[in-house]
Amino acid sequence: MSSNAWWVYIVRCADGSLYTGIARDLDRRIAAHNGTGAAGANYTRARRPVRLVYREAAQGRSAASRREYEIKQLTREEKLALVLRSGAAADEGGDQQ
Repeated sequence: MSSNAWWVYIVRCADGSLYTGIARDLDRRIAAHNGTGAAGANYTRARRPVRLVYREAAQGRSAASRREYEIKQLTREEKLALVLRSGAAADEGGDQQ
């Protein structure tokens, strides 16, 4: 997943919450979210481990940022539907939050 493309992604945190972000190197970003350093987002740092449940390629950083904003405006239910449509298991272990 490391290329010149930008990615918009959703991770499911250990508490069942969803976090949306963008990255160029998705594998490295997910590892940062799960790592012990300060590289992961403040939100996910207290909710580890995280698991990638959705990803979408974007044409550039600007397009990725716009799509990230669109996804962040969705309700939790709409985000879960997006994850399900992508073929990922959106609700392993029960719906929390």
